[in-house]
Amino acid sequence: MRNAIAVVIAALAVSFALPGLASTQTDKMSACNQQAAGKKGDERKAFMSSCLSNAPAKPMTQQERMTDCNKQATGKKGDERKAFMSSCLSNKG
Repeated sequence: MRNAIAVVIAALAVSFALPGLASTQTDKMSACNQQAAGKKGDERKAFMSSCLSNAPAKPMTQQERMTDCNKQATGKKGDERKAFMSSCLSNKG
């Protein structure tokens, strides 16, 4: 809990010191907090540190992309599913 408070204070300090970055950092903090819901202790601390850093996200592996596309294709059947999967799997992002 103390770590979360420290991170919030740091984000607020940045928002007052650098107005142009304030909304971006605040938005990022808000998004990271939402994604960290349910995480506690060291797991949350590590997640928040990673989420708030400027490091780019690592690209999905083909297996991860397949799993993600399958979840998104729920309810689609036949040609619609085939077309969706083809499009989804060809996206590299």
